[in-house]
Amino acid sequence: MPALQNLLDTLREDLEAARSRDPAARSALEVALAYPGVHAVWAYRVAHRMWQQPGLRLPARLLSQLARALTGVEIHPGARIGRRMFIDHGMGVVVGETAEVGDDVVLFHGSTLGGKSMSRGKRHPTLGDGVVVGAGAKVLGPVWVGDGVQIGANAVVVKDVPAGAIAVGVPAVVRRPSAKRSFDAEVDDPAIYI
Repeated sequence: MPALQNLLDTLREDLEAARSRDPAARSALEVALAYPGVHAVWAYRVAHRMWQQPGLRLPARLLSQLARALTGVEIHPGARIGRRMFIDHGMGVVVGETAEVGDDVVLFHGSTLGGKSMSRGKRHPTLGDGVVVGAGAKVLGPVWVGDGVQIGANAVVVKDVPAGAIAVGVPAVVRRPSAKRSFDAEVDDPAIYI
């Protein structure tokens, strides 16, 4: 049963990711019982495994819709999500079918990894490792978001964002941290955008 053990290890990683990233988390038990973002990711992980079996695609979609009804988070089972993703608060998060999400990504409530066309094929974003998507932010279309990018609250990203950048505004403007000047909390602290 190595596949089952692998799944259980992944679920434990998701639990620990939420616990380590949320300063409000008091215990692993609290996170396991009361964090809808974690529940949504766990349901996705099961549905995604089902989705990979052609005869189980409808049950996978039904499981994802049940998870959506229970958590307020919609993750299509066809999406590809890396390890240790954390969805904080969760309500209103949407991850589309062809979205690809790297490891150690954080999505805040109301964020969308969505499409901007109704055509078949790749139509959702690809996020690198360590990306943070702020509350209410929308990342739309088959754009690429590099490792370590921080997307500000309510930003609308419709173009590629290079690794290490900060994207804020509607439409999002890319800001690159400057190594030539000293840290300025009013501009450089990405937490003010989330």
